Formats: sequence, structure tokens, C-alpha cells
Amino acid sequence: MALRTEELLLNVGPQHPSTHGVFRVIVKLDGEVITEAIPVMGYLHRGTEKLAENLNYTQIIPYTDRLDYVSAMTNNYVFVNTVEKMMELEIPEKAQFLRLIVMELQRIASHLVWWGTYLLDIGAMSPFLFAFRDRETIIDLFNELSGARLTYNYMRVGGVKWDAPEGWIEKVRNFVRSMPGKLEEYHTLVSGNEIFLARIKGVGRYDAETAINYGLSGANLRCTGVDYDVRKKQPYCIYDRFQFDVPVQTGGDCYARYLVRMEEIVQSLRILEQALEQFPHEGETMGKAPRVLRVPEGELFSSIESPRGEIGCYIISKGKDKPYRLKFKRPSFVNLQILPKLLVGETMTNLITILGGIDIVVGEVDG
Repeated sequence: MALRTEELLLNVGPQHPSTHGVFRVIVKLDGEVITEAIPVMGYLHRGTEKLAENLNYTQIIPYTDRLDYVSAMTNNYVFVNTVEKMMELEIPEKAQFLRLIVMELQRIASHLVWWGTYLLDIGAMSPFLFAFRDRETIIDLFNELSGARLTYNYMRVGGVKWDAPEGWIEKVRNFVRSMPGKLEEYHTLVSGNEIFLARIKGVGRYDAETAINYGLSGANLRCTGVDYDVRKKQPYCIYDRFQFDVPVQTGGDCYARYLVRMEEIVQSLRILEQALEQFPHEGETMGKAPRVLRVPEGELFSSIESPRGEIGCYIISKGKDKPYRLKFKRPSFVNLQILPKLLVGETMTNLITILGGIDIVVGEVDG
């Protein structure tokens, strides 16, 4: 008698754990092997881009916080930077330094959330506690600077909301000095662990051509050997003043993406060290921006390097105090497109490993 098997249809979600937002994947299984995977998005959709059409430019800034809420400072920046380019505003030196410092601190904080939760997703509890211990220092610094711990609303068109409080720069300097030792701790705890390596090495592999065809960016692109970082290729803010390397790996698997992000923390610390050394303690934090912002008629796309990849902002203006159209190019959404391809032929165990390795924030996927 021939063995009969039936295809099993399984809903993974909609749930929050290991997806970093409410997300669902419809999976078809042949035994334990995935034959098809369909991501279902939209559970966290809030219509940010449409809402912006009825808000003035300053009112839109808090909405950007809530897209990638793990990296709110970079969201703030990509929006205000696009508006400033359209208005041809000059940003004070001190404001540029404060912006760069908070964006690089945010990159480190974001990668710490990824590192801790990724290890938690694949079965390791301790790294999560280590990561959130060190992220808390950054959150405390942001709280002192902006008055908030997650959605900061710190950037302004023309500069930043206000100056850093007394002693804040020294506290950042202390964090930068202490972090390399913490990174060594992470590598000792995880990076050489044979169980961890067995779970991620060779899993979710793709090549550079595939990454480019899918429009991937950030660690999801650089893990295939493609040396592309917006901070280097199209410098913005004052990144062109500092020396740093773009971490690149060639494995194209979850392990390569892990190594890229861990090295990115090192390079962010390197940028911060230089920025703190050159920080101008005197000067204005807001440029000469009109009280009511009216962006000249036209359209512009501007992008930056967020912790998840290239995030872009496209604005169409009709010369009024509100945008005619606003569109974000969201790296979590773009990077997620490769998920169905990566999951075919994998087991359910590797679904979580691959999804976590992409590093999505569903608030940004859904917009």
C-alpha cells in the first residue's frame, strides 16, 4: 500500500512574538518542510502617509517616530532632512553634531534590540538580558535629551528641539568607552557557541544578484559582499567628516547578517568617538526656519541609512503648509519581500531563524 501524505496549511500568527509587531505567515507544509509561504501584512497599518496630507510639516514628525519605533531618531531625520532640502535651509553646526550622535546611538540601540530578541527567538534567554541592560543606558540618555524613551520627536525642520543638557556629552562619552568591553562579553557568550552556529550557519542563504534584484539594503544586502551604505555613497548630515568602515560579509546567510550587524555597532562607536571629540559646545541648535513652514512647490526624494537599511522619504509639495503627497521607502517592507523565497524547502524551525535574521519592525512594514 502506497504511503499517502496530505499538505498541511498552517497559520503562523497573527502574533507579536518573534515578529516584532503583529504579523502573519500562511505556511504550506509537506511533513516538516515548507513548500510555500505567504506573508500577510497590514495588521499594524495606521495610514501615516495619508494622515500626513492633513498635517503641517512639524506635526508630521511624531508620526515618523511610530513607523520604526525601534529606531525613531533616524525616522525623524529622514523626514526633516527631505523638507530642509526642499526649503534649502542651512542647519547649524551644533545641531548637525547632535543629530549624528543621536542617530548613531539609535543604531546601536536598535542592533541591541535585534541581537537580544533574535537570540531569544531561537532559544537563548541570557543574551536578551545583556542587550537590554546596555540599551537601557542609551534610552536613559535619550530620555534626558528629549523627555521620551521610545518615540522622541526630537528633530525639527532646521535643527533639533533643544540643546543637550549639561554633562550629557560626557555621559555619552562614558557609554562609548564602556561598550567595547560589553561587545566582547556578547561574543564570548554567543558568537562561538556551537549550538548557536548550528542554528544559523548556512540558513537563509542567497547571493548578491538575488539581493540586488529584490532591492534589499542594510545588513541584508551587505551580507552578500555588496559594499553599499548611504552614509558612504551619498553622505548626508556630516558623515563625510568621519572615518569609518562599511562592514561586509560574503556568506549571504543568517550568520553573515549577524556578523555585519555586530561589526556595525563597532563602527558606530568609532563614529561617535570622533563626533564627541569634535563636538562644538557653543552655537545654535536651530537654523533660520520660518514659524509656518511652507515648502516650495516641487517634489524630492531623499534617503539615509537606518539600522534596517535604506529608508527614503518622497514629498510632493504644492507650496502649502502641508504636503500634497508623502511616501516613505521603508526598508523593513522591502527586505521582507524575499521571505517567501527563503522559506521554501526549509523547516518550521528555520522559519523563525530566517525571519528574525531579516530584522523587521512591523510598524515600518505596514506604515
